[in-house]
Amino acid sequence: MRGRAKPPAAPLPQRAGVDPVRVRLPADPAGTWPTVRDHLLDRFAGAIGSERVDAMLAEGGFVGADGCAVRADEPYTAGRHLWFHRDFAPERPVPFPVGVVHRDDHLVIADKPHFLATTPRGRHITETLVARLRDTLGLPGLQPAHRLDRLTAGLVLCVVRAGDRGAYQTLFRDRLVRKEYEAVAPYDPGLVRPRTVRSRIVKERGVIAAREEPGPANSESRIELLEHRGALGRYRLLPATGRTHQLRVHMNALGLPLVNDPVYPVVEPDPEREDFGRPLQLLARVLEFTDPVTGEARRFESGLRLSAWPDR
Repeated sequence: MRGRAKPPAAPLPQRAGVDPVRVRLPADPAGTWPTVRDHLLDRFAGAIGSERVDAMLAEGGFVGADGCAVRADEPYTAGRHLWFHRDFAPERPVPFPVGVVHRDDHLVIADKPHFLATTPRGRHITETLVARLRDTLGLPGLQPAHRLDRLTAGLVLCVVRAGDRGAYQTLFRDRLVRKEYEAVAPYDPGLVRPRTVRSRIVKERGVIAAREEPGPANSESRIELLEHRGALGRYRLLPATGRTHQLRVHMNALGLPLVNDPVYPVVEPDPEREDFGRPLQLLARVLEFTDPVTGEARRFESGLRLSAWPDR
């Protein structure tokens, strides 16, 4: 069976590092939509209002594959592709820069600050690592090969060309990337370290906190104490797997919740609200792997530091 044909390239450039939205007009055997406007109203008026849909049509906000603006009275044609730019809701700026540790023809290794989401999603669209880097570096095809939680700082591997993404994603899927994190958490002199924690972690859609439950382990983390100062310790965390919130869950299970964690051990009333003065003390410090494109041994280290552990 033949797959669906690849859609044509977007005729609109990115805006603020964000791709235009593509829609494909569906089949209409009953003739419900005589014109393009009729369909767009049915499809989008509930979300943005009929006045906004009409305004976008009048402004030439919807374009076809030829790059020409779509007229409201154009006959409806099933299978046609249209593009438009969404209206961005106001976002609170994340007041920290994105660092670039390394850049070449294949890779950008970014040093993501705390509070910045990796990819556009939900209420974080322009204030994301990908949107910022595409815009500032002039690399519209830039894509991350993996994710880093919004509250976690540190290294993110991004590919310059979409065709290389699969090779680097496979590295992460097959656990061929050595990832090293640093964290600040309580110090417990009675806890034996180093140690390896294995457990079954479950994360339900729509529920902020992940949880451990009985059953076969699907997560593994090695935890090492690097040093301690009074009641706090600085830890090296080495995840062998990549479950959501894995390191935070495992440290909390040991009675060592990370400093400034708004979810573990107790979910704060508004854990998504940014308090830029209290960043989660978790940093993706090292990425190490054999480059699948060049064959080189690669090692990158973050230039960021955790604020709860200042240099002395």
